[in-house]
Amino acid sequence: MNPDTRTTTVEDAKSLGLTAAEYEKICHLLNRAPNYTELGVYSVMWSEHCSYKNSIAQLKLLPRSGARLLVEAGQENAGLVDIGDGYAICFKIESHNHPSAVEPYQGAATGVGGILRDIFTMGARPIAALDSLRFGKLDNERTKLLFEGVVKGIGDYGNSFGVPTVGGEVFFEDCYRDNPLVNAMAVGIVKAEQTASATSGGAGKAVMILGARTGRDGIHGASLLASREFDEKTEDMRPTVQVGDPFYEKMLLEASLELIASGIVVGMQDMGAAGISCSTSEMSEKGGTGMKVNLDLVPLREDDMSAYEIMLSESQERMLLVLEEEDIPKAEVLCEKWDVPITRIGETTEDGNIELYHRGELVAHIPAESLVLGGGAPVYIREQKEASYLQETRSADPRELIGDITPSDAFNQLLESPNIASKHWVYEQYDSMVRTNTAQSFDSDAAVIRLKEVPGKGLAVATDCNSRYVYLNPWRGGAIAVAEAARNVACSGATPVAITNCLNFGNPYNPEVYWQFAEALRGMGDACRTFDTPVTGGNVSFHNESQEKAVFPTPTIGMLGIIEDLNHVTPAGFRQSGDMIALLGNIGSELGGSELLSLVTGKVVGDAPEIDLQAEKNLQSALLKAIRSGLISSAHDPSEGGIAIALAESSINSLGGNLGANVEVEGEDQISALFGESQSRVVVSFSPEGEESVKAIAGEFGVPYCPLGHVTEGSFTIGSAISTTVAEMAERYNGAIEKRMGGELVG
Repeated sequence: MNPDTRTTTVEDAKSLGLTAAEYEKICHLLNRAPNYTELGVYSVMWSEHCSYKNSIAQLKLLPRSGARLLVEAGQENAGLVDIGDGYAICFKIESHNHPSAVEPYQGAATGVGGILRDIFTMGARPIAALDSLRFGKLDNERTKLLFEGVVKGIGDYGNSFGVPTVGGEVFFEDCYRDNPLVNAMAVGIVKAEQTASATSGGAGKAVMILGARTGRDGIHGASLLASREFDEKTEDMRPTVQVGDPFYEKMLLEASLELIASGIVVGMQDMGAAGISCSTSEMSEKGGTGMKVNLDLVPLREDDMSAYEIMLSESQERMLLVLEEEDIPKAEVLCEKWDVPITRIGETTEDGNIELYHRGELVAHIPAESLVLGGGAPVYIREQKEASYLQETRSADPRELIGDITPSDAFNQLLESPNIASKHWVYEQYDSMVRTNTAQSFDSDAAVIRLKEVPGKGLAVATDCNSRYVYLNPWRGGAIAVAEAARNVACSGATPVAITNCLNFGNPYNPEVYWQFAEALRGMGDACRTFDTPVTGGNVSFHNESQEKAVFPTPTIGMLGIIEDLNHVTPAGFRQSGDMIALLGNIGSELGGSELLSLVTGKVVGDAPEIDLQAEKNLQSALLKAIRSGLISSAHDPSEGGIAIALAESSINSLGGNLGANVEVEGEDQISALFGESQSRVVVSFSPEGEESVKAIAGEFGVPYCPLGHVTEGSFTIGSAISTTVAEMAERYNGAIEKRMGGELVG
């Protein structure tokens, strides 16, 4: 008997990650027991990664449409935002956490490759990449190996492909030791009328496979790895991690964009997670068709691959393409130009079924609708329970735990904390200037990209999330993640317009984890509605935990902002000696979940900082008006480490690198005032002649204005609490991570 077509049992289903109830549902949908190939297709399409079965009910509560959105969230491979002048920005963030824990270099590299394909499969040319990375603490040797491998994988793939990596974040916390988070974001630009859709487009059309050959790499990769925790068998899972080729992807990019620009593409979709299974079923369901596919025609890298293996392979650099029959010759000529193979493997049909043939035999007959979200795929709302650990964390007094440390000692220790110190060890491995569009990158609150297609206009992009806050208060933490991302974009002179998100959580079957998830999304949704930044799409990554513990809930936000006039781009570093320095917002004193508390005590306790979303919106509106009035020289968001560290970073990253500050920061308790992490604040600098105008704009929006001092040459003082030089701060700040990594860059 052909093993691909043998009748399956509930035990087969369980071995592939399905439940007994899900197997019963499949039998009901088919009116029979599935064979092994069919069950394999269901197992990947109904997996957590592909079906969002445990998250979609909560995701639908987020704002998913807006005036600038050209497609609603979840309708295409990536979000599409109208920026005017006939152009749109395509952007998305996704996770490659589990593959990167198993094989850090290839896991991270193929994460970059996958998110780039999501962009150009819609017709957009990638113009920037960002990331959000989280690891265990750097005193652990395995963490160092993971860190090295991930950074090198991201750098090698992006640099070879030719897309600048312009921004991101890196965070170190013990909870990520066994399960690092690797979230990759990409941004592209496209003429609004030249986008492609992931649809079959109707019956009677040719189904083509474009790109690399199909091999056994990645079978049950994203679908299986995303649906389980890590244990002692993690090392045995290396074959489930895909292998990428950035040079081949570059040719695939050019071939895909030329095909779309030619006007002959009916539909196109990247073969990412679940490979051919996903692209055939999702495109068919969207187009209201079926597909008849001959797997004997799929170009293979390895002999004797079964139908099951071909359908579930996650080999990289492949697309599924739908064309009119008469356009095949034109497509073949275009693909030959770029040395990218294109092969006809089937046709679209009227009956709505996926029919698969292999070696002359019908090996699968599945209704396409039954495989996808909104059709037959299951949707669950899991039990919720407020996290029990909050009783302990919220009873702690952060200031009491920190004790009698002096402001000077706290300041020096924070400058060398890997969570605060310069990430140049990371970003010097990235080419941030390829394509020459980058106007501002890693040393600013948000990366800024010039748009050559629309002269004078630019984008600001940032990734943000403080997972400690989400752990301590999921609603506040989710709201703050959006607020900080928007604030960082505003600090660079851009209007925040939309987000993409990557939601990294533990096991959704744990009621406390599911409560964290639901509450964090509630906070995100409230913030997005306040700032008018709808969600364009993204990714959910559950099961981020080892046998010991789950990661902190980490809803990473990718924020897109638009700069109508590049003359308004604003750096984080000071620009001119003698400028005034002021704080827009309140001094604050909140130390719950702060970097100082963690550094001194090793604890993440207290409550997350309070967040007033309307006050935050008012702050950003005032800041943007002051920037566009030509008043602001620099703007920097105080985040980890508070006001003192924000002032230090604005000095270290100043024009010429030697502009300091002479300021006073008032507060009943200097430690709380200097290092507390209260929200809705921005440190700005400006010419003394503009002070009254800045104060007036702040007053117009009801934003507190607090003068701090002025920019100096070389020296840095905060009252009587801290006295140093910019050079001394820079030495601590710039060398901290490199010192921990052995003093050398990788590769």
